[in-house]
Amino acid sequence: MIYITQLVFVHPGMENQFLEFEDQVLPLMEEYTGRMQYRVRPTPDQFIDLHEEPPFEIHILSFDSISDLRAFLQDSRRQELLPLKTGAIRMSLTIHGEAM
Repeated sequence: MIYITQLVFVHPGMENQFLEFEDQVLPLMEEYTGRMQYRVRPTPDQFIDLHEEPPFEIHILSFDSISDLRAFLQDSRRQELLPLKTGAIRMSLTIHGEAM
C-alpha cells in the first residue's frame, strides 16, 4: 500500500473549476485501487503554525501499488480532464509514502 499526501493551492476564483475536476476524476481512482482516505479543506484558524498561505485542500490518497497509481495517472479519461486541473491549480505539493 502506498500513500500520497497532497497540499493543493488553487488560483483565487478557480475553486469551482478545481472541484469540477475532482468530481469527475475521483471516481476513476477506484478502478485503480485508489481511495481518497482524507480530504480536508482547512481554514487558517485550524493551523497551529502557519507561516505561509494555507492550502485550499489537503488530500491523503492510497493505492495498492505504485503501478496502480501510474496506471491511474495515465488513464485517458483523466488525461482529458487535465486542462481543468492545470487551469485551477496554482501549485501542489505531493509527498509519497508507505505505511510503517
